[in-house]
Amino acid sequence: MVFARTSKAAARLSEEVRNKVFKKEYLTIVDGKMEETNGTLEDYLVKNEKTNLSRVAAKENKSAKLAKLDYETIKYDEELNLSVLKIRLHTGRHHQIRVQLSSRGHSIYRRSEIWNERKRKTNLLMGVFFNNCSSNNKRRNML
Repeated sequence: MVFARTSKAAARLSEEVRNKVFKKEYLTIVDGKMEETNGTLEDYLVKNEKTNLSRVAAKENKSAKLAKLDYETIKYDEELNLSVLKIRLHTGRHHQIRVQLSSRGHSIYRRSEIWNERKRKTNLLMGVFFNNCSSNNKRRNML
């Protein structure tokens, strides 16, 4: 979600979204090490409206929609077996990042699932995650 402090900033953001200049980028922590340090994932996703769940499906499925994202590994921690990824979405499908990464064995990290002895090291990795969030947000100062 994006908020603008002024009406002028809101107008600029709206124009960027309309002209597809505005890019959807995310940082996430996932289990495991990606095969490649960066790459593109393309899948077809189907959403089950009754259960509100999405999954990877065959291209031939009539209700499947293309989902595409680029990823870059920012950091991998061998001891924790966790990776910090920068994700750039080309499409915005329901739970797209979670579904595409988990279909390849890299579920999104949930802090509550990590054992206590990993806590201190995990907090350091979270620091890398949040430092990257703030240092890469150059647009914030422009608005």
